[in-house]
Amino acid sequence: MRLALPRWAGTLATKAAVFITVMCCALTALLGVLVHVSVTNQTVGRSRTEALSRLTGAATAFEAGDRLTPGAGVDPPGLPGALRELAVAGDRGTMVADHEGRPTMWAAGPADGGRALAVQVDYSQQARTIEGLDRAILWSSALAIGATLLVGALAVTRVTRRLHTTARVARRISGGDLDARVDDPRTKDPSRPQDEVAAVAAALDSMAGSLQGKLQAEQRFTADVAHELRTPLTGLHAAAELLPPGRPTELVRDRVAALRTLTEDLLEISRLDTGRERLDVDTEQLGALAERVVRASGSRTEVVVLRDVTVETDRRRLERVLGNLVANAHRHGRDPVVVTVDGAQITVRDHGDGYPEYLLEHGPQRFRTEGGAKGHGLGLTIALGQAEVLGARLAFANAEDGGAMAVLSLPAGGGLSRSSPRP
Repeated sequence: MRLALPRWAGTLATKAAVFITVMCCALTALLGVLVHVSVTNQTVGRSRTEALSRLTGAATAFEAGDRLTPGAGVDPPGLPGALRELAVAGDRGTMVADHEGRPTMWAAGPADGGRALAVQVDYSQQARTIEGLDRAILWSSALAIGATLLVGALAVTRVTRRLHTTARVARRISGGDLDARVDDPRTKDPSRPQDEVAAVAAALDSMAGSLQGKLQAEQRFTADVAHELRTPLTGLHAAAELLPPGRPTELVRDRVAALRTLTEDLLEISRLDTGRERLDVDTEQLGALAERVVRASGSRTEVVVLRDVTVETDRRRLERVLGNLVANAHRHGRDPVVVTVDGAQITVRDHGDGYPEYLLEHGPQRFRTEGGAKGHGLGLTIALGQAEVLGARLAFANAEDGGAMAVLSLPAGGGLSRSSPRP
């Protein structure tokens, strides 16, 4: 079972917690070992000194033929074999070993006849002292690790929560919400210390503000140009209608119509850029709507209805999307162009060279065309913008056997009212 982390937690918080824990454990273990070794050496040293002192007294009494004190004897039972061998060899030494169920400090030295003179000192109290010290070290280490980990986790949590907030705002900006700001309190109070997270938040807010200003200036420019063009275009259109019939007149009227279409497209894009478009929802049958769009286009386009549905949508905007997709397929692709309705999904496909790589990777870009294509490059941009207003998803792809495919997926939540197959 995998432990679920909080929403604010992530790789940084996990790594920081692991690092703090490992460092606390390593530092605590090092200090514990040093304290244990130091106290043990002192305790053993005092017991060894006491045992050797008693051994000296016992040796003096043994050489004088006096009676040995309690705890001293020649080759006493329980004397460790290694220590006896050392004493028989003519050296003196000490050793801690269990004797009769209790820890004992032994001290032994040589005696005549290849024997060992040894004394024993009770080591129980010293052993209990060391055991108590070890328990205290373990408990204090656990408490120190827990407290340090808690404080470190709280400190890291504050940083990761602020980073998470900054990342969330960045995703909102990337999604088109240019009003989103981090608004880190540290960036608004110069008296507070400015850390790296505050610097990143301030940079993101500054970038969002600059980007928003530039986009708004571009939108105002587009709207202003389109509005200013409408008046002279109206007069130009009226003047073109007064020209005598002929080929030059047809060319003038055709260019005026194209310029009027471009102006209306620019106005539509400026309205879409504001993000304030509202839907006029009504109930529409997709199969009939697709056939109506094809008839209005006046092009040779096949409509295939695999499964018809009735949806709640904005008819005008949906017709605008499909009309632009069909017009783009005929302008930049090759026949046959097929519109397929399969439930809430509508596919417009041609059999030309397919979409260019830049469009598949980055989506439609206004005024950009490649490969000698004609047009002003706003049709797909408007279709994508209107699809977003509808809450639909418009995806672009190239078919494996050639041709471009635009797939419009309408929201199938509460919008679908009923579905029926078509033969």
